Amino acid sequence: MRAPSGYLLAARYRLLEPVGRGGMGTVWRAHDELLNRDVAVKEVRLPTVLDEELRAELCARTEREGRATAMVAHPSVITVFDVVTEDDRPWIVMELLQAKSLEQLIQEHGPLHPRRAAEIGRQILGALRAVHAKGILHRDVKPSNVLVTEDRAVLTDFGLAALEGDVSITQAGIVLGSAGYIAPERVLGSKASPAGDLWSLGATLYTAVEGRGLSGRRTAAAALAALTSGEPIPMTKAGPLAPVLDALLRIDPATRLDSVRASLMLTRVAAGGSAEEPLTPRKSGRPVSVITAPAFARRPAHRGLHRAEATAAALAVPEPRQGSHRKRVEPRPAPSAYARFKATVIKLCLPRRFWPRELRKRG
Repeated sequence: MRAPSGYLLAARYRLLEPVGRGGMGTVWRAHDELLNRDVAVKEVRLPTVLDEELRAELCARTEREGRATAMVAHPSVITVFDVVTEDDRPWIVMELLQAKSLEQLIQEHGPLHPRRAAEIGRQILGALRAVHAKGILHRDVKPSNVLVTEDRAVLTDFGLAALEGDVSITQAGIVLGSAGYIAPERVLGSKASPAGDLWSLGATLYTAVEGRGLSGRRTAAAALAALTSGEPIPMTKAGPLAPVLDALLRIDPATRLDSVRASLMLTRVAAGGSAEEPLTPRKSGRPVSVITAPAFARRPAHRGLHRAEATAAALAVPEPRQGSHRKRVEPRPAPSAYARFKATVIKLCLPRRFWPRELRKRG
């Protein structure tokens, strides 16, 4: 049974209006009356026909989603504020984003430009690398689970996430995920791995730039059969993103593109370059000033040379001109500031007869 609008959850979160629906429940825009802020609340709907064992499994999966998401602090991972158990089911309280899903963007505006798709992929890959570092596998990367704002791409819905050390709550023989976005090795029964999430990311980006899924099949098995037929994956709009997609969508996970190399290639494409070529600075009409850092390890070779040259020039004695019988008069060096100050003090404090000889000569 779905909660009505205005329902007060945990005596704190007021449900205002639904902002999204899926097979597992509804996402509400709600107001946190304690902290006076708007939040998103995920309500899990449990069909009444389920037996107690399946209901317990779905509840455990939702609680695990909240725990898995809360473990990761990353700008491209949805932030979880709270997990509440009420009415014998869990609710997840998350940050509320003014965003549309990647699936909605494709439906409303058509295929994305390869550069924009690459930037979204770069950010989502950063989220996957962050969750993989915590021992978490998402297992359900797809366009509807990617939220896009003006400056962020955020990975959501960790309902199928797997944590290292947790006991599996999935029934034997059942593969969880969305057809067309499940890695081939998972369809064949292999254990989920980070490479499987990378394959799902590649399938998501393929849909983003091509405007359609990899196979258009309704089941994961049919999608796998289409992919393993030996025919190359058709790409007509991927452009510079094609090498990245081809490397991410390899059937064998051992030869699939790793996350470090994928991040580098996506960054190059997002910056307007080629996935296989290094980034080069863009040409512009303005002169580019290059700032170099000073070297601190060794003293520059030119330091002190001008002093040495000046000293050598002062000490050099020019050769006398022919026929010159007069003694050369050396120019008197200008007194220093301290010498002038000292002379002034002496003149003011001592009679003339006690002045130094040089000072008496100067008058």
